[in-house]
Amino acid sequence: MTGKALKIGFIGGGFVAQFHAKAFRNVRNAEIVAVYSPTGKGAKKTAELVKALGIGEPKVYTDLHEFLQHPGLEAAWVLSPNYTRLDVAKAIHEEVTQGKSSLKAVAFEKPLARNLDEASQIVELIEKAGLLHGYLENQVFSPSLVRGKELTWRRGAAISGRPYLARAAEEHGGPHSPWFWHPYYSGGGVLLDMGCHSLEAGRYMLYDPAKGKQDLKPIEVEAYTATLKWGRPEYVKKLKEMTGGFVDYSVTPAEDYARVIATYETSEGLLVATESSNAWSFVGPGLRLTFEMFGPEYYMQINTLQPELFVFFSREVKGPAGEDLVEKQAAEQGLMPALPDEAFTYGYTWEDMHMVEAFLAGRNAEENLHDGLLIMELLMAAYKSAEEKRPVKLPDLTLKDYRPKPFREAAKHVK
Repeated sequence: MTGKALKIGFIGGGFVAQFHAKAFRNVRNAEIVAVYSPTGKGAKKTAELVKALGIGEPKVYTDLHEFLQHPGLEAAWVLSPNYTRLDVAKAIHEEVTQGKSSLKAVAFEKPLARNLDEASQIVELIEKAGLLHGYLENQVFSPSLVRGKELTWRRGAAISGRPYLARAAEEHGGPHSPWFWHPYYSGGGVLLDMGCHSLEAGRYMLYDPAKGKQDLKPIEVEAYTATLKWGRPEYVKKLKEMTGGFVDYSVTPAEDYARVIATYETSEGLLVATESSNAWSFVGPGLRLTFEMFGPEYYMQINTLQPELFVFFSREVKGPAGEDLVEKQAAEQGLMPALPDEAFTYGYTWEDMHMVEAFLAGRNAEENLHDGLLIMELLMAAYKSAEEKRPVKLPDLTLKDYRPKPFREAAKHVK
């Protein structure tokens, strides 16, 4: 890839694609040249946003193979729903190996797939096609987390010893799209949707930056899951109405709360642990991300709902519901936190910047598909632990064929 600007296409035109579009405002040497979605509706909306932001004049596609044959396309950001990911990887492999696509690199949005088997196939297909790759886990590129890790390891760990516990949580009131709520199409519930973020953020905080990710070896996972809010009759009814009857938690429920403890062995033989907590049952101003790190003589904390900017609206200020203050915003009155640039705060900007720089340099991203594969292994171990009510020791060869219970039950009702 010798061009001055990396020519990128988006596979998917939904909510996360628009987040990436906003992030690319601040990314050098990149141009969005194509957007694909099956009906074209989402792709058209995202393409219009891309044009308005001045980051490209993308062509809209409704055929994936035609998208992959877009002249000069160099990289694809795979932002489509979880249940499509394996088919997308197969199409990419086919077009590239047959010489019909100029694609050189791909970046897959989190989570990599619905289960470990699908994720393994995706990695194999992409690597057999000879493509560079990245894993779009935005939280490990969040500026506050990156800076927090740098400070605590440089000052705290260097003097008093490495950290031993990391906590990460992501909580909000539930996903935007109906398919995300459905455990067959998403692969599970909040554990898969948001646990993938928190597990990787916890691992990121604890590995020694001088040694890299190989510094930590996962040895055990213990988890608990439950449907606390959206299993109540009044909320089962509400969710069914919200999704036009597509999701019925009286028949195919998924967890709306999950807690996971992952234990690692360090390269020195020490034990360290991450705790992740995730909820679709959190009612607050909006999306809340929290991170904590514990060391022998130091501590770090981050809370995205404690920003620099707050605005207050009295009960006399009434207007339509929206998300103009914070993602998953749940109120328009009272004292509300407001994030000036969510794409930056949540890590999308630095994430996309890193992917572009890595691909232009002809190398895999630091956060790549092998990280996504490991996180999927931890997620399957967590689901198995919650189902069997016991810790799961790693490695566990049965995880390759394991499917989370919510997925298995929902599959019985999908034609």
